[in-house]
Amino acid sequence: MRVRWDREQLIGGKPERLVSRSLRVLVWGPDQWNTRIDGGAGLNYYCGIDWAEGHHDVAIVGSDGSLVAKKRIGDDPGGFTALTGMLAEAGDSPEDPIPIAIETPRGLLVAALRASGRPVFAINPMAVARYRERSSVARAKSDHADAMTLANILRVDAHLHRTLPADSELTQAIAVLARAQQDAVWRRSKASNELRSVLREYYPAFLDTFAGKSATNLAKPQARAVLAIALTPADAAKLTKARIATALRRAGRKRGIDELAADILQRLKTPQLRQPELVEKAMGRQALALLAILDAACAGAEELQQAAAEEFHKHPDHPVITSFPGLADLTGARILAEIGDDRARFADDRALKAYAGSAPVTRASGKVISITHRRIKNDRLAAVGWVWATYAAINPGPAREHYRHRRDHGDRHAAALRHLFNKMLGQLYHCLQTRQTFDPVKAFGQPAAAPPEQAAA
Repeated sequence: MRVRWDREQLIGGKPERLVSRSLRVLVWGPDQWNTRIDGGAGLNYYCGIDWAEGHHDVAIVGSDGSLVAKKRIGDDPGGFTALTGMLAEAGDSPEDPIPIAIETPRGLLVAALRASGRPVFAINPMAVARYRERSSVARAKSDHADAMTLANILRVDAHLHRTLPADSELTQAIAVLARAQQDAVWRRSKASNELRSVLREYYPAFLDTFAGKSATNLAKPQARAVLAIALTPADAAKLTKARIATALRRAGRKRGIDELAADILQRLKTPQLRQPELVEKAMGRQALALLAILDAACAGAEELQQAAAEEFHKHPDHPVITSFPGLADLTGARILAEIGDDRARFADDRALKAYAGSAPVTRASGKVISITHRRIKNDRLAAVGWVWATYAAINPGPAREHYRHRRDHGDRHAAALRHLFNKMLGQLYHCLQTRQTFDPVKAFGQPAAAPPEQAAA
């Protein structure tokens, strides 16, 4: 009898078929959110938190959308204690936790909520803005109203959102290091491009010596070591072969030092157009400042790469991920950082492919059907996927044959790489689910038989 009462209270006396549907929706999802159907607190109350830097606005609503409690808490242990107290007064318990919606998946508050075992939903701020427009055509906005909106999102559309993945602590640490390393690489590229732009204004001979048509080579230790002792053409004119050789050794060069030093000296002393003396000296000081930034970015990227690889080696998924062609310690750590080790996070391989942006998007309206490249995706996973597919397509093997087949089929380079990434990502999903390593025969089938050689005439 109590179950029937709670069902009617939940949906306001709607038909029985809608009752059963609503109950299926509320118990949807992985084992992180096991909601009772006998009138527990998690069935009737929902919490929304409007996150900010110094404080957070909390709102708890009932199943009918009415406000149960609201409060502004601080971003400190006292604030978290006040939040748990509010939830407890509403009926929250370890067996039946109240679901919580918040606009960010990171931060100390989110970490504390996840550690407490409560289901936490990270809602995209753009989605929250669209939900807000459903109830306010005047575009009114406040922190308390946003907290109410977040709570009502779970009340109405909990089945359309997912809790934060239950990744292991080791995976979360790998994610921090791998993402920081990727950020350091992007900062290194930015610093290298800025330095190249300055050198092009007054020192083209140095670019011809080390960079050529690419700015990436400026990040190499040898180029940075030589630039440190020859910041301007005037400094290059005073250089000797011995000083260049010393700089190359300091940068880690082991072989062919004398020959390379002689070639660098000859190239740097090639006649070139010059800026006025004072302007050239000022640009040299500017280049020195940019060189310091580039040195720091390179050192940070290398240190973070080593740290991410060390942690990745400890993970049980390391043998499975690195068994794939094109995936090594760094790229494998980036892949694991983005997909995690919560195997219930993605419903199937298609969900993972959509998350990575490798699966196309179909738009159908009337008689018009278009299949286009997916733009909304995890940019970090898509970036490492491009690197993964590139290395797999370069090295001999079935992956390269698949890439060539797509090219012969008419795909451009980017589309062929994306197709290869899409295929191997699905294979990786299967291998991680079944704890198998990569098998090229199972992945791509038997290699095509070579045509028989023509008999000699």
